[in-house]
Amino acid sequence: MSLQRAPGPPSEAVRGSSTNIPFWPGGMDEPSMEMLKAATKQEDIDFDRGLLSVPPGFKDGMTFEKPELPESETDTSTKEVQILKLMDIMSIDDDWDLQACVTDTFKKTREEEIQEPKKVTIEAVSVKEEEVWEEIIEKKPLSVTLKIEDVPSVKETLHSSSSEWATMVNISDAVTDFDKKIPNMARTWEFDLDNFQKQAILHLENHESVFVAAHTSAGKTVVAEYAIALSEKHMTKTVYTSPIKALSNQKFRDFRETFKDVGLITGDLQIKPEASCLIMTTEILRSMLYNGSDIIRDLEWVIFDEVHYINDAERGVVWEEVLIMLPDHVELILLSATVPNTMEFADWIGRTKKKKIYVISTLKRPVPLEHYLYTGSGGKSRDEKFLIVDENSKFSTKGYQAAVNAKNERASKFQQTRGPKGPRQNVMPQQEKNTYIALINHLTKLEKLPVVCFTLSRNRCDNNAFLLSSVDLTTAREKGEIHSFVDICVKRLKEADRRLPQVLHMRELLKRGLGVHHSGILPILKEVVEMLFQKGLVKLLFATETFAMGVNMPARTVVFDSIRKHDGKTFRDLLPSEYIQMAGRAGRRGLDSTGTVIILCKGDVPEMSDLYKMMLGKPTKLESQFRVTYTMILNLLRVEKLRVEDMIKKSFGEIFSQKNQASHQVKLKSLGERMGCLPKLDCVTCNTDIEQYYEYLQQFETLKHDLMSVITSHPQGIKVLSAGRVVVVHTEHHPNVIAVILATNSDPKSRTFTVLALSERSTQEENEILSLELAIKRPSSVGPPKLNSNKLEEGDNLEDSLKPYSSHLFKPEGAPGQCLLDISSKDLQYITTKTIKLDPNKIIMDCKKRQQPRFRNDPPGPSTMSATQEIAKIHVSNIRQLPRLNLLKDLSLRDIELVEQVKKLEQLEGNLDQFLCLNCPNFLEHFKHTKEVMKIKREIANLKYLLSEESLQCLPEYRSKIQVLQTLGYVDERKTVKLKGNVACEMSNHELLTTELILEDILTPLEPSEIAALLSCMVFQQKTDNVPKLTKTLEEGVKKIKEIAARIGQTQRDCGLLEPVMDFVDQYKFGLTEVVYEWARGTPFAKITDLTDVQEGIIVRCIQRLDETLKDVRNAARIIGNPVLHQKMVEASDLIKRDIIFAASLYTQNV
Repeated sequence: MSLQRAPGPPSEAVRGSSTNIPFWPGGMDEPSMEMLKAATKQEDIDFDRGLLSVPPGFKDGMTFEKPELPESETDTSTKEVQILKLMDIMSIDDDWDLQACVTDTFKKTREEEIQEPKKVTIEAVSVKEEEVWEEIIEKKPLSVTLKIEDVPSVKETLHSSSSEWATMVNISDAVTDFDKKIPNMARTWEFDLDNFQKQAILHLENHESVFVAAHTSAGKTVVAEYAIALSEKHMTKTVYTSPIKALSNQKFRDFRETFKDVGLITGDLQIKPEASCLIMTTEILRSMLYNGSDIIRDLEWVIFDEVHYINDAERGVVWEEVLIMLPDHVELILLSATVPNTMEFADWIGRTKKKKIYVISTLKRPVPLEHYLYTGSGGKSRDEKFLIVDENSKFSTKGYQAAVNAKNERASKFQQTRGPKGPRQNVMPQQEKNTYIALINHLTKLEKLPVVCFTLSRNRCDNNAFLLSSVDLTTAREKGEIHSFVDICVKRLKEADRRLPQVLHMRELLKRGLGVHHSGILPILKEVVEMLFQKGLVKLLFATETFAMGVNMPARTVVFDSIRKHDGKTFRDLLPSEYIQMAGRAGRRGLDSTGTVIILCKGDVPEMSDLYKMMLGKPTKLESQFRVTYTMILNLLRVEKLRVEDMIKKSFGEIFSQKNQASHQVKLKSLGERMGCLPKLDCVTCNTDIEQYYEYLQQFETLKHDLMSVITSHPQGIKVLSAGRVVVVHTEHHPNVIAVILATNSDPKSRTFTVLALSERSTQEENEILSLELAIKRPSSVGPPKLNSNKLEEGDNLEDSLKPYSSHLFKPEGAPGQCLLDISSKDLQYITTKTIKLDPNKIIMDCKKRQQPRFRNDPPGPSTMSATQEIAKIHVSNIRQLPRLNLLKDLSLRDIELVEQVKKLEQLEGNLDQFLCLNCPNFLEHFKHTKEVMKIKREIANLKYLLSEESLQCLPEYRSKIQVLQTLGYVDERKTVKLKGNVACEMSNHELLTTELILEDILTPLEPSEIAALLSCMVFQQKTDNVPKLTKTLEEGVKKIKEIAARIGQTQRDCGLLEPVMDFVDQYKFGLTEVVYEWARGTPFAKITDLTDVQEGIIVRCIQRLDETLKDVRNAARIIGNPVLHQKMVEASDLIKRDIIFAASLYTQNV
């Protein structure tokens, strides 16, 4: 796993190979040879004399003797080893003086070298100045060996007292003497850099990692560009990662205009993979890391754009995997929108990689925004626009109320009665058309074009553009320019593809200055729209949320068609981060003083609180979406030194547990010392079983507490525990006392009871105690104490109140008294079958009255005395125990788990009287000592749990998935990857199902077009109402795939995973099976679109992704030695790679 391993063949230099071992992740302690020997119990091997030269079973072998070299070559003891510093070489300008450089380098003394901090160096073995010049003159390659010296750990370079791995850079401090600090910048710009950009560049020059969280359009790309320029200067490589392929293509075009040496790597395309700057998606970089790509050797920077995409539920885990797997020599540049927990995220990265991360955030947008509500609908209301948030981010309630009033003035009386947020959310098409025409006229008059109208539905984007058929926003010259540009872009398509309805419709829209941008649009048309928008020729663009991601395409105005979206589960308002991301497109730096954001109020005006929360609320925090995937498990199991548990430990979700490791170690040591100082219990009787008694008692109290919590919230329990029910209460000051319920609190989360309990006749001191107890409401705690830091306090409370069990009821000395108590469910010892008639309100009022100082010595009232006497009679007639309510029969409990709890509680209670320690005369004193000892033991056990791998959140999921892999034959019992596992490592998605299809030989008998059609279920995810018409062979194939998927899903359930079997099966959708089949058979694109209701852009994207799946299967066929399947996959790939679906991106062409 070291960088010292030999490079692979050139064909595997970029992507790597599944047979490669990945480079060791930075921040993880690489095991030494001694540790490996100890772990595997290997004996020392003499590699000089202990190796066999003839393999077992062979007659002949091979000798490994070293050839004898001339004495002149072997005698290196007298030759001096010279050191050339790599950073010195990198900093030399192009017009460097070779003679002076070489001379100065060799004049450096060894003492000067020792004083220098350890850096990456080039060690020239046996090289003298004369020999260097001879080789240069003779044009021989310089005989040098690249060697990376040991880099001092961050712990040594940072202050020992510092425990933080992230530092917030104060960008309010001006950077003085910037030009002097960096006299020869790797890249310069025509404009003056902002302070945050200068701060970032200073850290890049120091070869330090940065996290830049800046507002939209603030200029984060400057930091990325400088890193690329530095890598060109240093002759190293930079990888720029993006969340989506389209953004990768756009960045390739942008950077190619700035830098000469830029490459692009996507699933189906490689452009200049040897370039110093490579642009790719994060998934491709992950694959390169797992497959040990040799590009990683020369990698200096990795730039993560749109880091807040780590919150994506499906793909966020990829970012965490890449950040964990990157080697130590790679520095990180993270670019993100402003998020509230930048320091927390940076601290996790720094702690994971064991290097300092410098956080740089902007204080405000370079172009401030003004937010308006638009209530106009044509005519006199055309200009009805109301400011609700000004450029200083202050919310205007006057503006909001004015918008509500303006809307209500035109509403009918019926609509007025419904208030500002009535049911009117949808409007008629004609009303919608009038609203947009009025808005366009208003914005045109104010010179607020171009406009991006975010419409959070693909169909509504198309419909809105269709409604504006009469709108024309371009001049004759602009129409000519648009016409020429569109012709150039589509001329690469076939004639039939140029006449596609979507192409013709988009051409007509664009000529009028309108555009549509969403995933249903053909990729080439989306790129045409984007380029024309950048040129300022698209004046009004209807777009979905993806247009706001990453690309620098600002507009003067942003309009929200609606602030509600469907997130795949339900309709909801936009989150603050989503709103800010889209609204941030408004305002062009250097062109606009402010950006304008408008929310259309076509129906009713949204609630003020909803608007305030969306516009001024905190953006969404960066949160871990880490989960254990089968790909991750198999790739890590291939490497014996790397464990999945280590990957889980390093995940963002475990940041707090890992940060607390040191403090847990200190606490554990302190508790151990405290335990050692406690005297041992010197009692023969108690030493036999007092600890066992304590554990039984704790189990009993915990189970009773849980059971009573359930009963007090159960409908039958609530009915039974009504006023007049006699119960036995066990509190700190009132153990095992008889009481009667007077009132019940109705809060189900913390249900409490007011009871009248039997007690000694009250004295003044006791009354003060009772008053104190009444003042303190004890909330009920739910659930048993668990070995979890979050439950520690709850466990302590339960343990602190633990007292020896006694079945004997409290008996007052002399005449009985009474007291009023507020108790929770945990204070109920048991419920009796007895009830008495009483007036609870009079008793409560009487008791509370006598708690007042002036009435304290008054005798109890008649109602109180009557209830007390009734309780005393019951006690006299049942001196030891009262008859208990049968929880199962009387409460009609049918839940199996509750029945088992009741039986276990009865069993524990029956055993509590059987312990020998109860016979000890000093039992109470010894119990107190044992309680302290057991509490410390529990805390020690809790800390050991938190320090162990058992506390990892994803560990149960990992164990279940390992069991799945073992059951299906991907790994053996020793977790060694088998053939199936190696095949699965080749898959980019749905590795289990694809592998089963390959190894069960489901695909080989089929035709290439049929294979492609069936495998489309791996990439198509959209719901469709269209039922495909399939051939008999395809129907059988679909049936087999579903059967195998059901078998995998059932195995997952059997191994403890929670995903229902049918959910696992239903994720494979066959809505495009017929479409792909016909496409592979050569049917034109115009005809296959008639076979489905799926939009053209989604069809293209699915078939493009399908090609990646076909390549994965092709590679798997090579591994298992199936040449027939291999050839069919090559043919299938060739069949689908044609025409408009695989038309080259305009961003990769010179358009």
